[in-house]
Amino acid sequence: MPVLEAKERSRVFNEVNHGYDLNRALFEANRCLRCQEPECNKGCPVNIPIPDFIQLISQNKIEEALRLVKKYNSLPGVCGRVCPQEVQCEGKCHFGGRFKPVAIGYLERFIADWEIANGRIKEEVAPPKPCKVAVVGSGPAGLTVAGDLIRKGYKVTIFEALDAPGGVLRYGIPEFRLPKAILDFEVEGLKKLGVEIVCDFIVGRTKSVDEILQEYDALFLGTGAGLPSFMGIEGEHLNGVLSANEFLTRINLMKAYLFPEYDTPVKAGKKTIVVGSGNVAMDSVRSAKRLGAEEAVIVYRRTIKEMTARIEEYEHAIEEGIKFYWLTNPTRIISDDKGWVKAVEVEKMKLGEPDASGRARPVPTGEKYIMEADMVISAIGTSPNPLISKTTPDLKIQKWGGVIVDEATMSTSKDRVYAGGDAVTGAATVILAAGAGRTAANAIDKLLASGKVKRN
Repeated sequence: MPVLEAKERSRVFNEVNHGYDLNRALFEANRCLRCQEPECNKGCPVNIPIPDFIQLISQNKIEEALRLVKKYNSLPGVCGRVCPQEVQCEGKCHFGGRFKPVAIGYLERFIADWEIANGRIKEEVAPPKPCKVAVVGSGPAGLTVAGDLIRKGYKVTIFEALDAPGGVLRYGIPEFRLPKAILDFEVEGLKKLGVEIVCDFIVGRTKSVDEILQEYDALFLGTGAGLPSFMGIEGEHLNGVLSANEFLTRINLMKAYLFPEYDTPVKAGKKTIVVGSGNVAMDSVRSAKRLGAEEAVIVYRRTIKEMTARIEEYEHAIEEGIKFYWLTNPTRIISDDKGWVKAVEVEKMKLGEPDASGRARPVPTGEKYIMEADMVISAIGTSPNPLISKTTPDLKIQKWGGVIVDEATMSTSKDRVYAGGDAVTGAATVILAAGAGRTAANAIDKLLASGKVKRN
C-alpha cells in the first residue's frame, strides 16, 4: 500500500494510506488462488463471498465487484480502511501460509474508492413494506441494520444523539485513518436508499424506548460503548488527564485537526503518555504527535505479543516516532504545584499465567520509577452509557452495562427490541458490530414477515 511519508504525516491529519490504483488492484486480485474450499469467507463477520468479489476485480469488473460486496456490507470504504483483516479474512488466507496473504481489505477499499471517483452505482431496493423499524445509534451496527432493512423494503429511521451520524466512526477514529468524507459518502448512500436519520435525538431523554415502540414495529439498539474506563489510581483527577474518548472526540467532532480553520485548539503535552495497547490507544498517541507533542509514548502492562492494536497501525506509529514501554504499568500520577500533571510513577511488570482473556496476566515486580509527562490519556476500554438501561427497566443488562442478547438473533429481553455492536460486547471492532447488525436485521425481517407484531 503506498503511504504518505512518515516525516510529513506525523504533523498532519491527512490520510496515511493512499489506496490502490487499477494496475495494483488487478495485480493483487490475480494473486488469489481461487481455493476450492476458501477459508477467508469464514473470517468475515458479514459473510462477504470474498473469492467471488476478488475474481470480479481480476476481470476488471469493478462495478460488479462493488455491487456484490454491497449486498453484504453497507460500509466497504470504512471497513476496507479500519477492519483488522489480518486476524479475520486475511488471517485465514491459504496463500498466507508461505507468502503474504491476499490484501483483501485493500481490495475492498479499492472498489469503494472507485465508486467515489466514478459515480455512485444504483442499488436495488425491494418493494415497500408497511412495517417501520427504529434504529438507535448510527455507528457501524446501526448503519448496517439500516442498510440491510432498507434494501428489504422496510421504512427505517435512525435516531442519533450527536449532531452528525457515524458514531465511533466519526468521533473515535482519526481523520488520518478514516477521512470524514469517506464516511459521509457511505452514509449519504444509505440516505439515498431511503434511510431517514434524525440527529440531536437522545433516546432515554428526547423519547424513551417504550415511546418509540408505540410508533415503530421493531427497534434496534446500537448505542455503542462511549463511557470511558479509568485506571483507579491516585492523581487521575489532575488537569492534563483525559480519557481517549474525550481527546479523540474533541479532535474529530469539533474539528480540532483543522485548527486554526476551526477555532478548537486541543492541548497536547510536550510529553504525552497514553495508557493501553488497542487501536484507540494507537489513535490517541498518533494524534497527540500530530498536535505537537515533542514525545508521545505508549505504556502497556503486557508485551507486544498481547497488544490488541492492528499491526499496520503499530508499524505506522513506529515510523512516526512513537515510543513504546512494554511491561510498564502506571501506579500514580504526580502533580505540580498548580494541579497539573508533571510525572507518572510506573511499575515494571512480568508475565504470569493466562487470565480470563486468555492473555498472560501482568504481575507486579515491585520495581518502580518516574516518567516525566504533562499529559496522560487513558485508553484502557469503555462500557455502554447507562442511560438506555436506566430508562428501560425491563431490558436485561450485564453487570458491566452490556445489553444481554440471544446471539443467534440479537434479540433482547424486551419484546421487539434487538441490540448489537459495542452496546452488547463492549468496545470491539467495526466489522464485528456490522456482523451483529446483519444478524439482527435478518431476525427483524423474519419477525416482521410473520405478521404477528402488534405495537403497544
